[in-house]
Amino acid sequence: MHLTSVLKPLLDQLWWLLPLLIATGIAKTPWFKGFFGELLVRLSARFLLAPNEYRAIHNVTLKTPDGTTQIDHVFVSRFGVFVVETKNYSGWIFGDENQAMWTQKLFKTTNKFQNPLRQNFKHIKALESLTSLPFETFHSVIVFVGGSEFKTKMPQNVAYAGRYISYIKSKTSPILSAAQVEAVCSAISNGRLAPSLATNREHVENVRHRLDPDAPRSCPKCGAEMVQRTVKSGDKAGSKFWGCSAFPKCRTIQNVV
Repeated sequence: MHLTSVLKPLLDQLWWLLPLLIATGIAKTPWFKGFFGELLVRLSARFLLAPNEYRAIHNVTLKTPDGTTQIDHVFVSRFGVFVVETKNYSGWIFGDENQAMWTQKLFKTTNKFQNPLRQNFKHIKALESLTSLPFETFHSVIVFVGGSEFKTKMPQNVAYAGRYISYIKSKTSPILSAAQVEAVCSAISNGRLAPSLATNREHVENVRHRLDPDAPRSCPKCGAEMVQRTVKSGDKAGSKFWGCSAFPKCRTIQNVV
């Protein structure tokens, strides 16, 4: 009996295992976990937030004095403008509302990342400038996807995928009129860059430029040129930082990473 005659019936019965194994492998990748988490964020909003009460705008890229900023989700309602930033992380997450950097611990690897509340602050400032609404109108919301676990107490506006809906619904005092809601949606639609691969590439290039410690840059607040300066006294004497050339009128500074 030939070996092929023995294997063929077996292969005919087990052919479906190959795509199953491939699918299982893909499902374990960070990309898929992030994609699934992002999908959960959108589906939760679609089914749990009344569309006539919460106007959803996704993937908003806005021009800023120092380039562009990209906002994952915006929900405009009578109860304020909810600005949602999603983070795709696995492992343990340690952080505090006032810390500049948070920590991810995955097995034996430890990584630092920017406090997402501070990152979302820039998003809110961009929307504040675009809509001319007071800062208090906006609500910052951070959503973690990808199977992470908080190991320190997080603020109420930092949640896992799906659970962020509870925070949004906790705001029940109307602060915008129906006309203002329409005006905000219109301002965002007209002021955003068209969602496209070209827009994404431009934003990625702007981020890379900002992360280059020696690249010339503009002040994110007023648009004036930033100049590199040296701390002359104190514990950080000798360290470099970027300062706005419009000082003292503008006191914006950035650390040299």
